[in-house]
Amino acid sequence: MEIRRRLPPSVASASKGRKPVPEAPVQASDALPVPIRYTNLLFSALFAASLVFLMRRWREKVRISSPLHVVGLAEIVAIVGLVASLIYLLSFFGIAFVQSIVSSNDEEDDFLLTDSAEPSATPAPTPSPAPAPCSLLCSASALEKIPDLIADDEEIVSSVVAGKVPSYVLESKLGDCRRAAGIRREALRRTTGRGLEGLPLDGFDYASILGQCCELPIGYVQLPVGIAGPLLLNGRQYHVPMATTEGCLVASTNRGCKAILESGGATAIVLRDGMTRAPAVRLPLAKRAAELKAFLENPNNFEMISLVFNKSSRFAKFQGIKCALAGRNLYMRFSCSTGDAMGMNMVSKGVQNVLDYLLTDFPDMEVIGISGNYCSDKKPAAVNWIEGRGKSVVCEAIIKEEVVKKTLKINVPALVELNVIKNLAGSAVAGSLGGFNAHASNIVSAVFIATGQDPAQNIESSHCITMMEAVNDGKDLHVSVTMPSIEVGTVGGGTQLASQAACLDLLGVKGANLDTPGANARLLATIVAGAVLAGELSLLSALAAGQLVKSHMKYNRSNKDFNKVAP
Repeated sequence: MEIRRRLPPSVASASKGRKPVPEAPVQASDALPVPIRYTNLLFSALFAASLVFLMRRWREKVRISSPLHVVGLAEIVAIVGLVASLIYLLSFFGIAFVQSIVSSNDEEDDFLLTDSAEPSATPAPTPSPAPAPCSLLCSASALEKIPDLIADDEEIVSSVVAGKVPSYVLESKLGDCRRAAGIRREALRRTTGRGLEGLPLDGFDYASILGQCCELPIGYVQLPVGIAGPLLLNGRQYHVPMATTEGCLVASTNRGCKAILESGGATAIVLRDGMTRAPAVRLPLAKRAAELKAFLENPNNFEMISLVFNKSSRFAKFQGIKCALAGRNLYMRFSCSTGDAMGMNMVSKGVQNVLDYLLTDFPDMEVIGISGNYCSDKKPAAVNWIEGRGKSVVCEAIIKEEVVKKTLKINVPALVELNVIKNLAGSAVAGSLGGFNAHASNIVSAVFIATGQDPAQNIESSHCITMMEAVNDGKDLHVSVTMPSIEVGTVGGGTQLASQAACLDLLGVKGANLDTPGANARLLATIVAGAVLAGELSLLSALAAGQLVKSHMKYNRSNKDFNKVAP
């Protein structure tokens, strides 16, 4: 969209003498007697009126058994109008209509940063010097290139502070995401009196998050990324990026990776791959809701539902549906594969297609919400623990006796006993839901943040049960983690940001897999499970050996006196 900014008088006068802006090119639509959008409306009305007239006439002829090919003058005129309007609409409607709307919005959305008072007949007083620009408004190089915009920025900041200009329109109006973030930040500083000195502004591509990752940005948070590994998984080595501020976490996971490597590696298998969405609908009676449930779960209707659902995307593949009733409310849990995307938007579009289709046979169905919490997204839920969501993965390894003693500093019986008493019995006593592990959430969160996943989906993605038992005559340790709902993707969302894309590239799973759609996302899920296996192995060893407090005092405590650090 073209950006129109009215400059202050001082800036406007300084701009005189510059090369004039070229006029907009002449368009074919300019030759029409009326604006193009009105022409479109006229032909749309002609098309609708002709179609309705002909349908009524032909229905009347069928009723009285009159030949359809015998037409009168009115019908000939209607046919000509129908054909002419159809040709026009098919040829010009889409492009012209969109163009007319955009042009109209451009005219109506003129920037609102000028004084609304009428120009005075008396000479304007000499303008006061513009206030010194805040360093946050533009970088030094930008100020050198466009010094005539400094006063304008100050005026915009004042307008935002005064509430005259909404902060959320800055990007679209200015066309400069970095500049918009700086103006918004300076307005926040003046409003709150807080300087935000520790929150960096420069050094980030704000255009990369526009419309997909974050709204109303004022800076970015710096988060350290550590590397655990190599993790030997399914015969390949991976260096796992982990973004965290918890001391010992990366070091502990790294020790677990070392133990797995020295024992010959781990094996991970994807058991299931399907994202879910469960809309909630209401029908007049519970009996009617039961009829809809039977219709949806009838195998004879699977093919038709698949056809309707899969229209949403070439990667969306409908897998099945499971329904639950609560009175006359019906919850329909759709499941589908989503390629290398995490897939929430993809499955939601497919579900919407099916809901629209169902209204034909069930017009009394009322859609309460596209999500009825039976999905279940970003909440601990038994349905995810039992049925799975996203990628269901199991990862295992056999740790040799000498590795347990030398690297993990513990023995096999002590580990097995601790796992039973802590992870199994202790979690049961606590009434845990999917939390039969030591700290799977730690590793999942760190890897999620580093690779651009949705951190909130750590809730269900951390569902994990850790199992340990002695094997090979009690000498070696068999350890496994079973994680039924790892929700990851390698395209879309935060995976497109530069830092997160670099971490995905480090793992060899950046972007979509063109040969086998979904392979990159499944591989990422196995790496997450493998990292969790390493983290469980190391933490339980530290707990069994009584090393946890000692290690945290050494690696998770700072000796810096922050009271003496200059702000």
